[in-house]
Amino acid sequence: MIDPELDKLYNVRAAIPDHMDIFAEWERRAAGFSQTVPGILDLPYGTGERAKLDLYLGENKDAPLHVFIHGGYWQAMDKSQSSFLADAFLDAGVNVAMLGYDLCPAVTLRELTEEIRQAFVWLWHHAGEHGYDQRKIQISGHSAGGHLVGMLLATDWPSYGLPADVNPIHSAIAISGLFDLTQLVPTSINTKLELDMDEAKSLSPMFVEPQNICPFLLVVGGDESSGFHQQSDNLAKVWGVKLKQLDRMNAANCHHLSVVAQLAQKESPLFQWAMQQLKS
Repeated sequence: MIDPELDKLYNVRAAIPDHMDIFAEWERRAAGFSQTVPGILDLPYGTGERAKLDLYLGENKDAPLHVFIHGGYWQAMDKSQSSFLADAFLDAGVNVAMLGYDLCPAVTLRELTEEIRQAFVWLWHHAGEHGYDQRKIQISGHSAGGHLVGMLLATDWPSYGLPADVNPIHSAIAISGLFDLTQLVPTSINTKLELDMDEAKSLSPMFVEPQNICPFLLVVGGDESSGFHQQSDNLAKVWGVKLKQLDRMNAANCHHLSVVAQLAQKESPLFQWAMQQLKS
């Protein structure tokens, strides 16, 4: 049974009439970026068809790495569409990884989450080979990608073979993230996810403990629906007492799509926060 109120809160495309024009602009910017910036593309980190990542590396050895996870409600989009977000980081001397992943319903959301964990483990182990600083791997994600950022922070990394005495994620940013998936169960978004309440809860950062203790920024566009603001506000209340630093930012005059483009703007508070953490 679809709950019309919740369906409206999370129907991003209906709330942004020109969303197709925005996606076309992203494609244009990504195409221009790919023509001018060489990358190491489609590196497989797992066995899935889309379990691949792109690396964009600067000239400075042992520079930090910023990892971006795209959105699309776990059902759409591709890492290549977000490549233009790497430009500002590269110009600031920070390497970038763009993560791809298999989409629902070809995989379950639990399987998709495991893919992203595999991707991070791959990046951690291959730092020396590709010349970025293993101690300064920063992650960010938009919308569904924000959820996956939360799940990475909730990962018991020693069970994945990483050292028990380090927090492998240096700092993290969730942009318009989804942290309580029980809110999505009675919406049309769940048609392909096929989550029941128990599974939705077990895959929600809201209901699991953070394991990787690091600075964490929750960002929501000022013009987004109350649903997205509540998602970040509620996680801030629960995780804020457990993390050493949890910041909450509203991006003025931004909707659900324009907010992520702030990562590509050096003067934006979002980009400045990311750089401030990597300099510490």
